[in-house]
Amino acid sequence: MARGFAQSVGAGGRVRLRTLSNLRWLAIAGQSAALFLVYFALGYSLPILYCAIAIAVSGALNIALAVRYPPAHRLTNREATFYLAFDVLQLAALLYLTGGIANPFALMFLAPVVIAATTLNLGNVLILAGIAFASVSVIAVVHRPLPWPEGPPLNLPQLYQAGIWTALVIGIGFTSVYAWRIASESSRMSAGLAATQLALSREHRLAALGALATAAAHELGTPLGTIAVVARELERSLPPNSTDADDVRLLREQAERCRTIIARLANPEEAMLGATARLPLGPFLDDLVAVHRGEDIEIRVTLTPPAADGAVPEVWRAPELLHGLSNIIENAADFAHSLVAVEAGWDEQFLHISVTDDGPGFAPEIFSTLGEPYITSRPGQNALGENDMGPQGPLDEHEGMGLGFFIAKILLEQTGGVVKAENPSSGGAKVSIRWARGVIDGPQPPTQSEAG
Repeated sequence: MARGFAQSVGAGGRVRLRTLSNLRWLAIAGQSAALFLVYFALGYSLPILYCAIAIAVSGALNIALAVRYPPAHRLTNREATFYLAFDVLQLAALLYLTGGIANPFALMFLAPVVIAATTLNLGNVLILAGIAFASVSVIAVVHRPLPWPEGPPLNLPQLYQAGIWTALVIGIGFTSVYAWRIASESSRMSAGLAATQLALSREHRLAALGALATAAAHELGTPLGTIAVVARELERSLPPNSTDADDVRLLREQAERCRTIIARLANPEEAMLGATARLPLGPFLDDLVAVHRGEDIEIRVTLTPPAADGAVPEVWRAPELLHGLSNIIENAADFAHSLVAVEAGWDEQFLHISVTDDGPGFAPEIFSTLGEPYITSRPGQNALGENDMGPQGPLDEHEGMGLGFFIAKILLEQTGGVVKAENPSSGGAKVSIRWARGVIDGPQPPTQSEAG
């Protein structure tokens, strides 16, 4: 599902043809109703034939597209821009025939631009806004008279028409930028959350695999024990110089080895069982940092117990907690020069873990937006630019895309943690997470509901 979502927010595929076609049919119905009301019901004079031709061309385009493409066809940015540009020009033609910007329906210029702003990238939105701006400017100067009862035509003051033109231009510009910004943030957040669910599903699959290994260990233990007993009896019954003695001895040793491996898998303290296992805080952190230690990076784990004597908390190895903390430690190890300090402490109210590195710290230009998707300070990496609506490729290929800290923050908040990032005065970067006591070290594993 995540892969499909990522492909749908790429360069082609954010809007279906049927959506635009239905909107165009709605516009055709509204234009036809207005034309019928003004010409036949009110008796106003207007070039009915030319107006009908303009509406018919729009209907013919819809029919041609329905024949050419299936209803679920997704338009590329270029195709959607072309069809929306046609709608702008068709509306401009109708308004030219019916009074220009003095026609109250000139407000409808906003509709195609807003649709573009919520579905297309910024470049195409600006192209469409430019076409709308040019159309408004042309029909403000050159247009047929506004339909009116018989008598002197209605000539609005030039200053008033200039005000209408200004309002339309500002409205097109403001609504297009505002709608595009909101749609862009929503698209980025949706894609980021989809990547988070993908990462979390991997952790749950790993937890399920551990549970399956434990069940298999219990099931296989008995037959392997029987094999070992039979092999031992055979070994005793054979004479020392028998040609089969070595084979039976090897069979017994391998059976014992299999039992040892299965016993280790069945031990919840050594198997990765996600939310079904607990560890004291120290060993829990040691397990997390072990895979990130390298020859050039020292990762130091420090526990700070309270002044009063108290038992070391036992922490649930929930998938959200494992993946979130692992992401933060990995990120610190990537940027650290030589040292990553993982410190943990607790008291009667809170349990807290902090990860500090001696690297360059969080870049000032991203600090205010840290925790949002696709925010990264890695040089040369493929994070999204300001003009991109969403990722162009599969979400599971998010290395260097600025999703690591976002995913970690979301997952840790789901366990009830409060995440804070800062640049300490001593240098480097620091990420602190705090939980209320009993959330990750209570009698029950943390759940998403506790995060609220």
